[in-house]
Amino acid sequence: MAGWIEACGADDVDEEDVIRFDHEGRTFAIYRSPDDEYFATDGLCTHEKIHLADGLVMDDIIECPKHNGRFNYKTGQAKGAPVCVNLKTYPVKVEGGQVFVQID
Repeated sequence: MAGWIEACGADDVDEEDVIRFDHEGRTFAIYRSPDDEYFATDGLCTHEKIHLADGLVMDDIIECPKHNGRFNYKTGQAKGAPVCVNLKTYPVKVEGGQVFVQID
């Protein structure tokens, strides 16, 4: 289903953190930067399919909790072994205190 989907409240995501969002059998990760911007990616590591919401967020990077694979959560870019496949990113908007993700 394409369109804007309500993912969470803006206050549900702490600064420089990530939360999990599931929709229609898919898992996404919602991030909040220190600049109070919100981002969304696929929610599973491309290496081992581990939930990224259980990982560590620091300096625009999400680190997978299993093998320490790292991705830039703003661009989805894989940042080195063991991950070599980028994360898919999704447009995000905040309206009325809610975070919406545009899912294709």
